[in-house]
Amino acid sequence: MTDTLAVVTSTANLNTPIDWLLAILSIVLIDIVLAGDNAVVIALAVRRLKGRERLWGTVIGSGMAVVLRVGLTFVASQLLAISYVKLIGGLLILWIAVKLLVDNTGGEEGKGEAQNLWQAVWLITVADITMSLDNVLAVAGASKGSFGLLLFGLGLSIPLVVFTSNLLARLMDRYPVVIYVGSAILGKVGGDMIMTDRLVADAFHPEPWLVHTVEGLLALGVILLALVWRKARKKNDAV
Repeated sequence: MTDTLAVVTSTANLNTPIDWLLAILSIVLIDIVLAGDNAVVIALAVRRLKGRERLWGTVIGSGMAVVLRVGLTFVASQLLAISYVKLIGGLLILWIAVKLLVDNTGGEEGKGEAQNLWQAVWLITVADITMSLDNVLAVAGASKGSFGLLLFGLGLSIPLVVFTSNLLARLMDRYPVVIYVGSAILGKVGGDMIMTDRLVADAFHPEPWLVHTVEGLLALGVILLALVWRKARKKNDAV
């Protein structure tokens, strides 16, 4: 039986009310921490949207995050054990981080709210797929084998992500530097996924200092690449 399936099919570790309370508290804390990454993606993706479009983008994006986590619950451990999965996911996160930074700092207006809405949903979905694998395993482990607690944890993440992403989007409107910080965070997340991929780990056995160094370089690299991309785009538009 797989690790994840075993986690959600046995409640042997929940024998007392204290065990249940500790499990619930653990899930709440994990959700608060993990909501940050998803919220950064959603906030960056919906920042260009206005009013109701931004609300719908946030709600749909948050809902997709939870749906994907539920769907990945029983296959997360198997997927993470496959070489290239986290490597490819990390590269996707880096691309999304650069694209969102370029789109949010270029000063260009979009081509229409509906198109922008679904483009935002698509970017959020791709990012959620790659980031949800680790998130699912963390929440599943804290649930101590209770499928009910697992669903509680996944459901709790909806309001947390909605609230956090709305807050971040407003901060990005007021303080543009937050956009760069958010993209750098995604660069760090992508770097962590790449360096902890099974293929990379088996080939290089990276020490923690090297992992952190790569994360920092990619966080900075996302910003630099976005600046170069944006400059090239403006040059082409001027021709």
